[in-house]
Amino acid sequence: MNRNCDIICFTLSRWDSEISSPALALAIEFARNNRVFYVEHPFSWQDYRQSQYNKFTRPRKDALLKGKNIYANPPSLPANLTVVTSQLTLPVNFLPPGILYNTLSKYNDRIVLKAIRRVIKDYQLKDFIYVNFFDPYFVRSIPPDIKPLRTIYQSMDDISQVAYSNRHGTRLEEEIIRNFDYTLCTSKELTRLKSAFSPNVYFHPNAADIDIFKKAATEVLPKPPELQNITQPIIGYTGSIEYRSDFELLKKIAEYHKDKILFLVGPVQGDEHKAVGLDTLPNVIFAGPRKITELPNYLQYFDCVIIPFKKNTLTKSIYPLKINEYLAAGKPVIATHFSEDIYTFRDVAYVVDSHEEFLQTIDKAITEHNETRRQARIKVASTNTWTARVEQFWNIIEREPKKA
Repeated sequence: MNRNCDIICFTLSRWDSEISSPALALAIEFARNNRVFYVEHPFSWQDYRQSQYNKFTRPRKDALLKGKNIYANPPSLPANLTVVTSQLTLPVNFLPPGILYNTLSKYNDRIVLKAIRRVIKDYQLKDFIYVNFFDPYFVRSIPPDIKPLRTIYQSMDDISQVAYSNRHGTRLEEEIIRNFDYTLCTSKELTRLKSAFSPNVYFHPNAADIDIFKKAATEVLPKPPELQNITQPIIGYTGSIEYRSDFELLKKIAEYHKDKILFLVGPVQGDEHKAVGLDTLPNVIFAGPRKITELPNYLQYFDCVIIPFKKNTLTKSIYPLKINEYLAAGKPVIATHFSEDIYTFRDVAYVVDSHEEFLQTIDKAITEHNETRRQARIKVASTNTWTARVEQFWNIIEREPKKA
């Protein structure tokens, strides 16, 4: 297996998304030594109509509508990483399974494959691997004229537990796992679940950009404007605020800890936070999304950080990206016991089993915080880098795939 080969990444995450992406983090790490072609999840015509004037869609207009200027090398990314935007696809997820869905899905595949073939031709790719990061809706088998050295699929969540993705995603993911050489899973539970479809399924957990988040522990960073006038202790959270979040718990935290600020950094999806009245509480602040490079500035001034996920079938399969980010910042972490993977961090994080325990543990975590504990957290995080994950990746795919 040639580790110096090129890498085509087809990914559910766009490079400029407001949410941290393991796919992009791995692509950036790969680009230290390899040419990487980051083929973004296609925009559908419906996506384009709804977002054609926003800052994310406008720069892609020529690529989406005309198939021109499909390559981009954003200055914030490594020079070795080329972003690829395919033309618009048809919205098909609303359709029921059947002939019409399959026909239109194949049409969409042809659009994606056209972009991939163009990459291969324009950049004269010979030895390359193909990695699909959690996007089984497109190209579940590689046509004979495209000859990657290896095909790899990465599963990041239990796709069956979200109504939108489950409509087609569960059966499509099973298909891609059966067709591809390897499947890498970000949690132990996912590894068990997906092993039913292939003998080549491996545990490959998330990591963190340790160098970015360690700044919160090793440097004096500017205090964000929103924190300037806060004198109370701050309970912090960074990440997407959505269906995995336990909003009842968040409300209890704010009500129980009236002497503190609950400060949430990240995009809010849906209205569940409003349904429980979280948005009306005086000590709760929704700061909105921030770039990953801005997060250490917030973390430095948080007194503790939380992972308030619901405990259910979906979260049972989650290895949260933020656990290593928090630990790299040296912060006390309180998390619900939602998965086997989060429990493995119990020596450096407080993993609790009930709302009541969570509420009590916040004060304990803040009180017990000291330099020894801070260094222990940073040490654990330092073993969970994207560099380490890339090395693990190569070690896995250098093995000959087992036959089913």
